Amino acid sequence: MECGRPLRQDRIVGGSDAPVAKWPWHVSVNSFGHQICGGSLISESWVVSAAHCFVLPENFSLIPPEEYTVAVGVHSQLSLMLNPEASDGMHQIVNVSDILLHENYSGVEHGNDIALLHLAEPVNFTEYVRPICLPRANHSFPHGASCWATGWGDVQESVPQSFLSGLILQQLEQKIIGPKECQCLFNSNGPFNVTVKLLPTMLCAGYKEGKSDTCQGDSGGPLVCEEQGQWFLAGITSFGHGCARRNRPGVFANVAAFEDWIRDRVEGAVFPEQPQPIPAPLVEDSDNCTIALPECGIAPRPGDWPWKAVIITPASTPCHGVLVAEKWVLAPGSCFLGLKDISSWHVMLPPKAQRIPILSVQLNVNFTQDYEYDLALLELAVPVSFTEDTRAVCLPRLHHYFLPSSQCRLIQWGRGEPPLASPSLLEAEMTSNWWCYCVRGSKVEVVPDPLENPSILCAEYHEEEKNGCWMGSRWGLLCEESGSWFLAGISKPPEDCLRPRVFSPLQLGSYWIKSTAHTSYLEDQLNWHFKVVRTFVFCPSKTTLGACGIQSYKDSNPWPWVAEVHSARDEACMATLVSPGWVLTDTHCVARHGSIASRLQVKLGRTRFGTPGQVSRPVSSIHYTMGSPLVLLELETRVDMSASALPICLNSGPISEDVPCWVLSWKDSVNRVPMVVQVSILTPEECPYLNDPTLPLGTFCVAYGGKRLDKYEVDSGSSLMCQRGPDSWMLIGISIRGSQELFAPVKTQHFWISQTVCDAPFV
Repeated sequence: MECGRPLRQDRIVGGSDAPVAKWPWHVSVNSFGHQICGGSLISESWVVSAAHCFVLPENFSLIPPEEYTVAVGVHSQLSLMLNPEASDGMHQIVNVSDILLHENYSGVEHGNDIALLHLAEPVNFTEYVRPICLPRANHSFPHGASCWATGWGDVQESVPQSFLSGLILQQLEQKIIGPKECQCLFNSNGPFNVTVKLLPTMLCAGYKEGKSDTCQGDSGGPLVCEEQGQWFLAGITSFGHGCARRNRPGVFANVAAFEDWIRDRVEGAVFPEQPQPIPAPLVEDSDNCTIALPECGIAPRPGDWPWKAVIITPASTPCHGVLVAEKWVLAPGSCFLGLKDISSWHVMLPPKAQRIPILSVQLNVNFTQDYEYDLALLELAVPVSFTEDTRAVCLPRLHHYFLPSSQCRLIQWGRGEPPLASPSLLEAEMTSNWWCYCVRGSKVEVVPDPLENPSILCAEYHEEEKNGCWMGSRWGLLCEESGSWFLAGISKPPEDCLRPRVFSPLQLGSYWIKSTAHTSYLEDQLNWHFKVVRTFVFCPSKTTLGACGIQSYKDSNPWPWVAEVHSARDEACMATLVSPGWVLTDTHCVARHGSIASRLQVKLGRTRFGTPGQVSRPVSSIHYTMGSPLVLLELETRVDMSASALPICLNSGPISEDVPCWVLSWKDSVNRVPMVVQVSILTPEECPYLNDPTLPLGTFCVAYGGKRLDKYEVDSGSSLMCQRGPDSWMLIGISIRGSQELFAPVKTQHFWISQTVCDAPFV
C-alpha cells in the first residue's frame, strides 16, 4: 500500500489555512461530538495519536473506547458539525473499537506518549483520506529540516479558532531541533524555573524565537516531514510550555522510536526505507545553545521609551498609551467614551512623532471605568516597522511574579499633559506580595503565593514626597527584568496628592489582549532569582486605623518604624514611629537639646550602611506627660506609609509569657545600624530594681537570654517589642536611661497617647 503521497500537491507556504486534501492522513478524534485531539491514519483500520488524549489525568486510567469517534477526510470542523452524516462526500466518521496505550506511559513528561486506535470498520481511501508513512527505528530526520504540523488547536495560547474562520484545519511549518540543543533551550532560565528532561522517545520541533508552535487542542496530531516527494510521520504532538514561547519548542513523541511497538500491533502499517542518500544534518546539534532574547521592551536608556504612544482625538486632551504590537496600541478605554468618528484620530509614536491613522478601537470585553478593566486596543491603519527608537513594550503573562525590589518607572497613562516631574521622581521599586496586601490591601487579605495571580501590585519610591500635590494623572508602572521592560500595572485615578502606590496588574488582561492583538508581545518572566518564598497566608489583623507593625520586605531596613531624632549638631537618639505624624521616645532624647522643637529633625528609613534616610521631617511640637519618661514628638508634615515609614502597633494589654520579645537598638553611635536582642519580660517579684525610689512608677524589667546591651545602646532610646504574629510587632516600652533592664511601658500611657495622637494604633 502506498503511503505519504497526497493526491493534491498544492501548498500555501507561510499560510495558516491548510488546502483541501493536502494532509489526507490527519484525523479528528472526537468525544461526544467535540474534537478533542488529532491523530494520523496509518492503515485502513488504525490511527496513531497521543496517549494523554485517552486517559484520566489523575490516575492515567483508560477512558472507554466507545466514548470516541474518528473523523477522516475533514477539512473544516464547522462543516463536520453541520453535516455529521458525511453528506459532503469528503469525510467519514467511524467508531473506535479499541485503544492501545503504550504500557510504559505515565505522563507526558516521562515519554511514551503514544496510543493506537483500532477503528470499528475500515475507512475508504479517497483523495481526502490517505495513510501516512511511518519511519523505521534508524530513520534520520535532519536537524534544521522543515516539517509540518497540522491541527485544529488554539491559534494563540488560550485563543481558540473562531467560528467565523470556519474552523479550517491549520498547517504550520516547524524546524526539527536536535535533542542536545533542545535540552539546552529547556535548561535555560524560564517559566516557573521548570526544566524538561528530554528522552529518546521525544522529539523537538519549532523555533527558539517562538515564532510558531502547536497549541492546546493539537495533541495527538502529526508532525510530518517530506523526503523526495513522500511524507513520513516524524512526531506526534505531545506537550509544551505554553504555545510559541521563546526557547520553549514543542515536544513530540518520536515515532521512529516505536517501530517495533507499532509493528507488533498493527497490520498494514507501512515502514518504507528512508530515501537515499540520507540528508546531512542542516544544523549542528550542540550542548551549548544560543537562547533567543526578547524583541520587546528594549529601551535605549530608561526614560526614552520607544513604545510611548500618544493618541490624538478631536476636541480633547491627548491620551497616553503604549505600543504593544506592530499594529496595536494599548490605552485606557475611558479616553474614547462618547467619541464615535475615528476617521480623524491618529497615534503619535517616537522618535519623531510619526503620525499613524487608527483603523478600529476594541474595548476590553469586561470594560468598565474601574481602572482594572479600563482598557482598549487601538488597531493602526498601517503596521509599524520596529527600530531601536520604535518598538513594543513587553507584557506579562498570567502568573508573572515581579520580584520585590525590582526597578520600575512611572509612565504617563490616559488623559493629561506631559508630566513636569524630574526623572528621579518617576523611579520606583516593586514591593513584595506580603507587604502589598498587608499594608495596602483591604482589612482581611489572603496573600497570594508568588506563582499565583495578584489582584494588586504596589510600588515604593526612592525619594520622599514634596509638599503639595504631586501630579493629577494616572500612571503605568514599567518594571525591568534582565534588560527588558514590562508594563506591569496601571494605577487608579488619584485620590490624594501622593504618587500612586497601588496598581492593577496588567497580566489580568493578558488573555483579552492576546485574543484581540494576536501579535502582541506577551513574555515569560525573565528573572527567577528570588529568595525563599514566605509561607504566611493571612495578613496580620489590622486596626481601625489600618496596618501597623508589619516588618518590611527590605533586608536593609526591616524595621520601618525605627526613627532617628537629630539635633542641629546631628547628634541622634532612637525613636519609634507610632502614627504617620508622631514618634515616641524618651525625655532625655529631647532634654539634651533644650526641649526646643525647632532644633529637632526626625529621619526614617536609614539603611544598614548608615546612608541618609529616605524620609525626613522637622519636629513641630513636643508633648510630655506626668509620671513617665515617655515623650511624643509631632512631625511638621505626616509621612506616607512605605517600606521606610510604617507605624508600629502599640500594646494595650497583658503580654503572654510565651510571646517572643526583643529589644531593638543600635549597634554603635556612628552607623546606627538597627539590631535586635531577644529578652524575656520579668514579673514585678522577679525584678530587683522596683524598690529603687528614683525609678518611675510602672517601670518593668527584662532579662537577656544572650547578648546584653552596652551603655550607649541603652541610652539611645531603645524600644521593647513583642511579636503579635508572623512579621508583625507591637511596642511594649521604651528603655530607661542608664539601665539595661528597665523600660517605661506603653500600655499605662494608653489614655495620654490616644488623646494626643488620634490615630495611634493600639492593639
